[in-house]
Amino acid sequence: MFDNTYVQQRIEKAEQLRELGLNPYDNRSERDTTIAQYNETFAYVADLDENKRDESKIACVSGRIKLLRLMGKAAFAKIEDQSGSLQVYYSKDAIGEEWFNNVKKLVEVGDIIEVKGFPFVTKTGELSLHVQELKLLTKSIKPLPEKFHGLTDIELRYRQRYLDLIMNPEAKAVFMTRSRVVTLLRRFFESKGFLEVETPMLHPIAGGANARPFITHHNALDVERYLRIAPELYLKRLIVGGFEAVFEINRSFRNEGMDHTHNPEFTMVEFYWAYRTYKDLINITQEMFDMLVRELNLPTVLPYDDMEIDLSSPFATYTYDEALVKVGGIDEAVLKDTNAMKALLKTKGIELKGEVSAGKLKAELFDEFVEAKLINPTFVTKFPVEISPLARRSDEDPSLTDRFELFIAGKEFANGFSELNDPIDQHGRFEDQLKAKAGGDDEAHEMDEDYINALSYGMAPTAGQGIGIDRLVMLLTNQQSIRDVLLFPAMKPLHNQSNENEKENEQ
Repeated sequence: MFDNTYVQQRIEKAEQLRELGLNPYDNRSERDTTIAQYNETFAYVADLDENKRDESKIACVSGRIKLLRLMGKAAFAKIEDQSGSLQVYYSKDAIGEEWFNNVKKLVEVGDIIEVKGFPFVTKTGELSLHVQELKLLTKSIKPLPEKFHGLTDIELRYRQRYLDLIMNPEAKAVFMTRSRVVTLLRRFFESKGFLEVETPMLHPIAGGANARPFITHHNALDVERYLRIAPELYLKRLIVGGFEAVFEINRSFRNEGMDHTHNPEFTMVEFYWAYRTYKDLINITQEMFDMLVRELNLPTVLPYDDMEIDLSSPFATYTYDEALVKVGGIDEAVLKDTNAMKALLKTKGIELKGEVSAGKLKAELFDEFVEAKLINPTFVTKFPVEISPLARRSDEDPSLTDRFELFIAGKEFANGFSELNDPIDQHGRFEDQLKAKAGGDDEAHEMDEDYINALSYGMAPTAGQGIGIDRLVMLLTNQQSIRDVLLFPAMKPLHNQSNENEKENEQ
């Protein structure tokens, strides 16, 4: 950990600071302004007379040294805090010869300093701070990656996100946008009269979605528990209890594969709305996107990878069968013949054995022929009942459900439906799921007797929806990997951590 030559040299400098009576990890700071505030407050200095300085104003700022240029009796440094960067100038005359000489030897790039002084503008027109007092707050004993190339190793960026945030301001901007998105979503739902709630992360039964769960053991109760795959069944219990509009922003967990759009733990906003239908959900989702574009000051046409995504209202809408025909290019006659659907799938190397329902065959066709083609936001409605175990049957066609999904850039972004509140129907669908599980479907639902019991007391007509926040942030920030919008994504363990810890010094 500390046997690197450069690290040892920095540790020695920290000891020299202690010998001078200075704590290299001081906890006292007098900072009275952020760098962004400094730049805004003293912008007027550029318009002053020839001196372009205002020695009557004193400010104290702190930040990490990112660049350092020594010039004999003076030095320029670039420091950064969360809000921005600032050039500071200090000299032997201003801070004293003895301290200046010590600073030259003991303070370097990566250290966090506090400087106090007055604003001035350099000959090149850059607003800076003329240092009168300089204090070391934190000594960095590991050198930062080489400044011109920054931190470029993708794996290292994900494993050591703290270093990524130090070296790559664009990464920090993405996560600040993510925080803003979550805040805006919370305000949006609160403004609509929704109540924010918290439901359990540990479930006695894995339910609420078709997915493989993580399994753990509760020692005190001596029972197995599942990390939740979705909060749905608990949120709907609250609707039964009399809450009419609830939402939750939190993590869910699925023990499945990882790729550029999937992480085993992910963030969703899930909400349930009594006395509403899936059509109301489509309207509020459209309104939500309009709000995000407006509040984040984004153009309605966003670049995403090599695509352009048009977020202007209204979004396109197809029924499931319409999408298969109009987007997927599948003949309507094929959708009425299970053998014909199987034959078409076989041409794509997909062969399903045994009895397979028409709804599941359509789902396979949708994945193969439609999903990737839905680039601009598109609502797809009227899903087959076989792939919608919790959604209400359509009054017009009981083989379909009042369900929709929103697709953007070829990926699912939201899933919502009018909720099934018939306990008899729900019990039957759970039984169908148990048969599927017995047949080898690891993602099928378990029977949740308590949820059936809750429905038996009566749940008001309700619509509910889940929206993946990670994918939403990917879209809004033009990031192609989910790892770039997760502060600490899941990673394979390293066999040799010490070697990895040295890689940043080679950047």
